[in-house]
Amino acid sequence: MAAPRPARQARAAPALPDEHIGLEARAVSADHLDLRVWLRLLACSAQIEQEIRARLRQQFGTTLPRFDYLAQLERHPDGLRMSALSRYMMVTGGNVTGLTDQLVADGWVERVADVDDGRAWRVRLTATGRREFATMASQHESWLAELFDGYAVADKKLLYEQLGQLRLHLARPRSRP
Repeated sequence: MAAPRPARQARAAPALPDEHIGLEARAVSADHLDLRVWLRLLACSAQIEQEIRARLRQQFGTTLPRFDYLAQLERHPDGLRMSALSRYMMVTGGNVTGLTDQLVADGWVERVADVDDGRAWRVRLTATGRREFATMASQHESWLAELFDGYAVADKKLLYEQLGQLRLHLARPRSRP
């Protein structure tokens, strides 16, 4: 009599070396497609993020949160209130305060009175901060181009469109259990 088959079958040999499998290693071919898609999205995002984090640390001695902070301020030349900066970065106010204190001490950011509300402060890049961030941003852009090099432009455009559709789909109202 044959032994019963397990509910989840082992996966065939991965296409990536073990050190790059990460989150996707949690899924097997018998898992439902939604789980596999979600894990693949996480794995791709984590792989790109790890590479960018490592390069920022090695080349500029900085962190991804610090880079993100500077990027938000670069998009808003008049500065942002700390609460808005916190929302854009999707982090707590305490995290933003800590980064602000560091960047003010480094001379990259300054606190200025908010013209709309005299009780509030805005933070904005200094000339030094703009110059330093421009160097990092240029390098960041070239790293992304390198990471996606060899991936066909048409495929990138299609992926971008499909991920946009997924974002809209996920944002639609639905009942929660």
